[in-house]
Amino acid sequence: MAELLVPQERSVEIAADVSDVIEFDQLLRNTHDVEGISGYKVGLVLGLYLGLPEVVNVAREYTNKNIIYDHQKAGNDIPAMGTEFAKVCRLSRVDAVILFPFGGKATQEAWIKAAQDNGLHVLVGGHMTQPNFLASEEGYVADDAPDRIYRLGAELGVRDFVVPGNKLEYVVHYKELLEEILGEGNFDLHAPGFITQGGELSEFAKQAGRRYHGIVGSAIYKAADQNAAAKLMTSQLKTA
Repeated sequence: MAELLVPQERSVEIAADVSDVIEFDQLLRNTHDVEGISGYKVGLVLGLYLGLPEVVNVAREYTNKNIIYDHQKAGNDIPAMGTEFAKVCRLSRVDAVILFPFGGKATQEAWIKAAQDNGLHVLVGGHMTQPNFLASEEGYVADDAPDRIYRLGAELGVRDFVVPGNKLEYVVHYKELLEEILGEGNFDLHAPGFITQGGELSEFAKQAGRRYHGIVGSAIYKAADQNAAAKLMTSQLKTA
């Protein structure tokens, strides 16, 4: 059985969707020692602006917690590009990458394998938080696509999955699907969408089971007191 990214059963991962090194440095300084924070999710804005190696360098001045790179949304180019992406992430010394492989089975297999071969932990997502996402909701993604993505990810050794935290009925569905494939307690759910997109960490916790990690962004990095905001978010882990 593959190892899970986060040893503890519950944590908060901070989405560092800030735009410059000063803001990133401040966020790290104010939150790195908060109990219950397991890592930082870095997006393409900071990664492209600073360069991914420099992002990791700045983070390592404060913490050895997980640095997760979310290219928003990686895993959709031709299969061969998965190797190039994985090499850059490995050389940048990130710990994990998030893939949302909507480009089909061959692409998903190639990108996951490339990341794993480069020593990167993989988180797979298949359902996003915005409205009108699935075809039945006037979106473009087939209704059964997320199930197929999560199932194949599990078959390829992935044990960490990104689900839409503001859509609780789907959280329940994907948890049950993954339990059928992997067994209860053998995978982790990671979920954005708690605060600004209508989700609530404590409500998600009631549905997500024993192991889950909330991805929280602006509710922390836009707060006047980032340390207090981070402690508030992590405190909800204990009350669920």
